[in-house]
Amino acid sequence: MTANQIATLPLIAIAQQTRQAAQKLAVLSTEVKNQAIEAIAQALESAKDEILAANATDCQIATGIPKPLYNRLKLDDAKLRSAIAGVRDVGKLSDPAGVVQIHRQLDDGLILKRITCPLGVLGVIFEARPDAAIQISALAIKSGNGVILKGGQEAVRSCEAIVKAIQQGLSQTTVDPAVVQLLTTREETLALLQLDQYVDLIIPRGSNSFVRFVQGNTHIPVLGHAEGICHLYVDSAADISKAVEIAVDAKTQYPAACNAIETLLVHQSIASAFLPLVADALAKRNVELRGDERTCNILDVSLQQKQIGRQSIAI
Repeated sequence: MTANQIATLPLIAIAQQTRQAAQKLAVLSTEVKNQAIEAIAQALESAKDEILAANATDCQIATGIPKPLYNRLKLDDAKLRSAIAGVRDVGKLSDPAGVVQIHRQLDDGLILKRITCPLGVLGVIFEARPDAAIQISALAIKSGNGVILKGGQEAVRSCEAIVKAIQQGLSQTTVDPAVVQLLTTREETLALLQLDQYVDLIIPRGSNSFVRFVQGNTHIPVLGHAEGICHLYVDSAADISKAVEIAVDAKTQYPAACNAIETLLVHQSIASAFLPLVADALAKRNVELRGDERTCNILDVSLQQKQIGRQSIAI
């Protein structure tokens, strides 16, 4: 089935096609799956201009959204190249399917085995972040699963261009392109939650309230999550200079990402030495710091000492 034929199918037919494609994918060898992943990477490279043009349109239309959301939406050449490199990295990973985790003889002629296997069809609902569609698709194929994607509405054109390229890449392999599908409307999302005959797991990415909404409106198992506030803990035994570098990178390398740190926990025995250094480094990156009373006291004392030092130099 071609990408154009897939695009015209109603939702139930799409889910049926994805399930059939996933069943065939599940029994393919690691080598064949890796060849499909490489074909995806090459197809994305060939469609780079089309994908970036679609994203430029999405960004132009998405006016008035918060800056972090806009940063997630924007897909420039560097971010796309990084995402394609990530696809190839997935191809280098060991195959998660078919791994014998338990092999135990319980009695004569009675052996217990636990072997990893694909789930089937995943329904993944994610934010307006086009590169997530690339990451999710590569991981799904590597693990032998079909996937039905639904990205944020602001990124619909970007995701359409990406999935079109992915399906074109798969069409050059033994993997059925129907194994990766894309939904584009809220109505389709709600309908997806009712397809328990064809979808084995729903993975919603977003706010806690959205995850709870999904859990409350489907009989399909849901892989949910909590608020997702990311913490970095600096222990008393930490290398201070390295800890400062890690803190700055974890917050400023990509602030719009959901895994950028939001809370910094510091052991009290190292706080006096660490906090002034990390506060200064983060302030240079325009990061606003908010601390508890003890944190503020340490930083106030440090600031006063710096001011006294400057006055002494001036004298």
